[in-house]
Amino acid sequence: MTAPPSLRDHLARYFRTLSVRQLASLWLEDWLGWLVRSLPGAIGYGGRWLLYRLLFARLAGVCFIYPGARILHAYGIRAGRNLRINSGVFIDARGGLTIGDDVLIGPNAVIVTSEHQWDDPDRPIAEQGQRAAPVTIGDDVWVGAGAVVLPGITLAQGTVVGAGSVITRDTAPYTIVGGVPARPLGERRRPLA
Repeated sequence: MTAPPSLRDHLARYFRTLSVRQLASLWLEDWLGWLVRSLPGAIGYGGRWLLYRLLFARLAGVCFIYPGARILHAYGIRAGRNLRINSGVFIDARGGLTIGDDVLIGPNAVIVTSEHQWDDPDRPIAEQGQRAAPVTIGDDVWVGAGAVVLPGITLAQGTVVGAGSVITRDTAPYTIVGGVPARPLGERRRPLA
């Protein structure tokens, strides 16, 4: 039986998987994010917008990131115009996250783009590493309060995700989904034009 990896082994593996730009982005997220994460009012919104304009791979237009939102691996995010991220949201974009225009992410929602591997029962899960899978969120999507979007999911244009839902499968355009796991509950009316 082999000895479990040391802290040094874990850190070495972690740093080998990231570029210098990604490491710098993580450092800025930690320190500058800590400074602006809780700032109220216009100063806070402006500070968070400036920080994530610098850190996102792409941010078109203005976004509103409410106090208390936590974003990790921001270098993996490509976002459209008029993005609104509410308080308590947790986003881990390590595997890549594409967000369309006019997207609303409700309070305490969670969006993750990677997960622990757990396939090998002969090794502890903590030693098996991570598996990344990008998430795509189309235009005009509302992710309700407390919803969880798992890695590899596509939320199609116009999707509404009910509060507290866990999204385990892709959605169809203009679908209303909810539950654990989420399933279609109805449809939104499509635009006339």
